[in-house]
Amino acid sequence: MLSSPGIGSGLDVSGIVSQLMAIERRPLTVLDSKEAVQQTQLTAFGSLKGALSSFQSNVSALSDPAKFTAVSASLADSSLASISADSSAVAGSYDVEVQTLAQSHKLKSANFASTSTTIGSGSITIQFGTYSGGTFTLNPDKAAQAITIDSSQSSLAGIRDTINLADAGVSASIVNDGSGDRLVIASKDTGLSNALKITTTDDDANNTDNAGLSQLVYDASTGGTTNLTETVAASNATMVIDGIAISKASNTITDAIEGVTLNLVKTNLGESSTLSITKDTASIQNAVSSFVDAYNDLNKTISDLSRYDAETNRASILTGDFTVRSIQSQVRNAISNPLTTAGGGLSVLSEIGVSFQVDGTLTFDASKFSTVANDVSKDISTLFASVGKTSDSLVSFESASSETINGNYFLNISQISTQGTAVGSAAAALTINSGVNDTLDFTIDGVSESITLAAGNYTATSLAAEIQSKTNGASAFSSADIDVTIAESAGVITITSNRYGSASAVAITGGNGELDLFGAAVETSGLDVAGTINGVTATGSGQTLTGAGNSSELVIKVTGGSTGTRGNIDFAHGFASKLDLLVEKMLESNLIDSRIDGINSSIDDINSQREVLFRRLDDVEKRIRSQFTALDTLISSMTQTSNFLQQQLANLPSTNSN
Repeated sequence: MLSSPGIGSGLDVSGIVSQLMAIERRPLTVLDSKEAVQQTQLTAFGSLKGALSSFQSNVSALSDPAKFTAVSASLADSSLASISADSSAVAGSYDVEVQTLAQSHKLKSANFASTSTTIGSGSITIQFGTYSGGTFTLNPDKAAQAITIDSSQSSLAGIRDTINLADAGVSASIVNDGSGDRLVIASKDTGLSNALKITTTDDDANNTDNAGLSQLVYDASTGGTTNLTETVAASNATMVIDGIAISKASNTITDAIEGVTLNLVKTNLGESSTLSITKDTASIQNAVSSFVDAYNDLNKTISDLSRYDAETNRASILTGDFTVRSIQSQVRNAISNPLTTAGGGLSVLSEIGVSFQVDGTLTFDASKFSTVANDVSKDISTLFASVGKTSDSLVSFESASSETINGNYFLNISQISTQGTAVGSAAAALTINSGVNDTLDFTIDGVSESITLAAGNYTATSLAAEIQSKTNGASAFSSADIDVTIAESAGVITITSNRYGSASAVAITGGNGELDLFGAAVETSGLDVAGTINGVTATGSGQTLTGAGNSSELVIKVTGGSTGTRGNIDFAHGFASKLDLLVEKMLESNLIDSRIDGINSSIDDINSQREVLFRRLDDVEKRIRSQFTALDTLISSMTQTSNFLQQQLANLPSTNSN
């Protein structure tokens, strides 16, 4: 066997085989070319899909009506307050004078030798309310907080840390004034109604003396004990807006001017500053301009992928592709077709300066837009968002979906939503005795909890406040976002769930105070709103009504009024909403993905063909090499025979011709 091909014959066997195999490998080049085309198309469809996703992100953001109802607010003296406004704010100007800032109630203790000085143990109860005329009126919206101080935390520092860990609506700190350490307790919330009343259950059995834990008692009502000293009185923020006196518990004021939030920083007593609210046309213009840019970016991607250059007679990778043509056509048609029942006095984008150019791109006329934006009879939000316009002020549009069909819908209400209540059958007892009539068991909106009232003598109003405070502060209710409003009339207490609808219910299920405070209470569950939209029965839940049929998933909120005819709802999907839904369907359907899947399948098929060809080429090369090896061996053998014969002939005796 020859160890190297060609040695025996002198032929360049490796070179010959290499040239023969190059011819055999020509089908691989064809496959590589096919795969390159497929990979280029795959990249092209990936780019198209990415461009559609980017476009959808833009139009999805524009489908929010708030994008087109933005307002801006400014204060001439910006150092007085920071200011913001939402879409519900009405354009106008106001004269503002800030007289006082809201303050948190702060109390200090007597001096102690050090932070490790032992004060006492037991429990501290903190209540929030208003001091007026020697009377403390409980804040019904804030529950009393009980904090246990055990012997291991009875030092000044330990009490501070325990109070802070309790998260009881107050903060505690220690201040050294040069002569000793003082405990400072401050309400976390500002305002007159958040003044502090602090009582203790002292382990030394005296709850009011100036020893032990009772050194921290503070009750500024007539006859109360004040072992702490007030350093800052609780106070409201006071201001005058257009001559109207305003008093608020917080320096963050959200309900003085509709839709406007003021964060007060300083006062300007005796002076006034102008607050201006204007329609924020600049942000609306930017939103429309961004829509034009987003479409043009998508259009450029499509054009680049499908363009045919007539001068060079060169086509792009997706020139003439049906999928690309279909996408481009559908998007252009969605932009071109006028809206119906938009309800904002506008139906085509060209009315606000957005129009197609000859090359298929969009152009934006800012001057034309500005004219429409400042026209109070026009609502640009209806051109872009899915918007419902109601004719009844107590009916509001909440939401819709792709299933909701554009239209003018007639509304009829057969039942107004109500809240669950429990009403006492007799005037409540006004003296609460510990262990006698101080507990109540409730089930509110399906959640059960028990409360314990503070012992003492009450008025009907203060008793209602105490029950509301303890109920809303109960962990089971607060963690489930359940709260109630408790009122009294002629001494009879009424509990009302703040939820609306059939899920709203108040039940007094027990407790030793049930009979004294409520007697045989009358309990009434809430009702869901009910009615029809365009004559088709809608589904009520609380105050919301959800349509069916053509108005499927049209959600409105009915906050009051009477039963019967309640006007109309004009609903339409705006251009941004239409485009968002259109592109979403394109991306979720097989329009592009089926093409991508088909290309990947073709690439897989090419790879399979390549693998088969590789195996065939291996066999061919082995066969050719085997044949040339045999030829090499044969030639080598013949060469050896020839050489042998030549040697033998050369050794034969020569014949003398003479």
